[in-house]
Amino acid sequence: MYLLGYDIGSSSVKASLVNAGTGRCVASAFFPKTEAKIMAIQPGWAEQDPENWWENLKLATQAVLAESGGKADEIDAIGISYQMHGLVCVDKNQRVLRPSIIWCDSRAVPYGQKAFETLGEAACLSHLLNSPGNFTASKLAWVKENEPGIFEKIDKIMLPGDYIAMKLSGTICTTVSGLSEGMFWDFQQKEVAGFLMDYYGFDKGLIPDIKPTFSEQGRVNAWAAQELGLKEGTPITYRAGDQPNNALSLNVFNPGEIASTAGTSGVVYGVNGEVNYDPKSRVNTFAHVNHTDELTRLGVLLCINGTGILNSWVKRNVAPEGISYAEMNAMAAQAPIGSGGISILPFGNGAERMLENREIGCSIYGVNFNVHDKEHIIRAAQEGIVFSFKYGIDIMERMGIPVQKIHAGHANMFLSPIFRETLAGVTGATIELYDTDGSVGAAKGAGMGVGIYKDNNEAFATLEKLAIIEPDIKNCTAYDEAYGRWKECLERI
Repeated sequence: MYLLGYDIGSSSVKASLVNAGTGRCVASAFFPKTEAKIMAIQPGWAEQDPENWWENLKLATQAVLAESGGKADEIDAIGISYQMHGLVCVDKNQRVLRPSIIWCDSRAVPYGQKAFETLGEAACLSHLLNSPGNFTASKLAWVKENEPGIFEKIDKIMLPGDYIAMKLSGTICTTVSGLSEGMFWDFQQKEVAGFLMDYYGFDKGLIPDIKPTFSEQGRVNAWAAQELGLKEGTPITYRAGDQPNNALSLNVFNPGEIASTAGTSGVVYGVNGEVNYDPKSRVNTFAHVNHTDELTRLGVLLCINGTGILNSWVKRNVAPEGISYAEMNAMAAQAPIGSGGISILPFGNGAERMLENREIGCSIYGVNFNVHDKEHIIRAAQEGIVFSFKYGIDIMERMGIPVQKIHAGHANMFLSPIFRETLAGVTGATIELYDTDGSVGAAKGAGMGVGIYKDNNEAFATLEKLAIIEPDIKNCTAYDEAYGRWKECLERI
């Protein structure tokens, strides 16, 4: 038995084939080999042609089948992870009407802000758990006003993962989790958000049929089977946005569990067991993969733009030329906890939602020319990134999420011992590092959806834990003092 997982990103499409019995990935591939093109016709715009996702998915599928020895007949289910918040519009013949407006496109910000103010902050936050913001519903409002000819032809709107499932099966459907990330779901009424649909002038018929996240959502049809080399009738049994899927991939399902990534930008994704929201909308709340009417499981998403990008900036501009990241970490370890009093605010990669959409830039405090050297700056940069995570985690804890354990992939900033130890020390949480990725997680999600695995614990029983980092009790005071200085610098701004 095998499971096929797809991860539809804005940079590439990845496919992984997983042996359902052993839980091991037997083949994986991604395309394109260079970063996928994002069209930006105007400043702040970001679009991609959905057909390019399909072409790259086709290449990745063929490569995986070739690497694994062609096991299409043994694939029992397909799962899909996808870039969140995108908008795909199709007509009655399932033809795409315009390029997809993807997650990082900002043209819809004024539409969401006007809706937030007109409908009322309390109404939006209590029903949607977020401001309408720059999410999918607001992107559709932009199309309605600026491209009325296209809007009139729309039969269904979809997220990127819904589109891929449609191409595979010819069936158009979506999930509550997907609708919540687009601001189409009312958590109080437990139905499509009619008040927002009415405000924007959207017919509810635009919304596809709703299927459970773990369920049969269509079967590979004859055309797609021929295109991809798959078996006709293979069921699609799971789909989720990339951040909920990343949490699933790390076996994060229950309140108090946290999934985190720390690449160019950083994400902290925590599971909440009660319907709640941040009154300042500094974090976003969506239905998690296992959320149901009977079981409240909400994913609270904190995104920090200035994360690994600060570390790479320091490598280029501060560290000795030609140094590796591992050597840079060794240099940083020569400086004490707290970096000798230096605090760095890492917010130099655009406006931060966590800071109520302020763009404050990166700044460095406390440098003494007679005391500090490169190692202090390098360590302060990593500590500053961690402290921004801690600042966001504090918001999440005030929402009722007890942060006890952080699950992360063994990649990017989590490769740094200083980063890991500081995060454990300042949050008091245990960090567990795993060897997994989104496409493998999507494959295992498909296994849950088709019934091969009875639950997440069985699905992820073979998840390889590479390391456990416990808080160092003897150094917690030093971490707390350093965070206190950092927070004072932020609050002065």
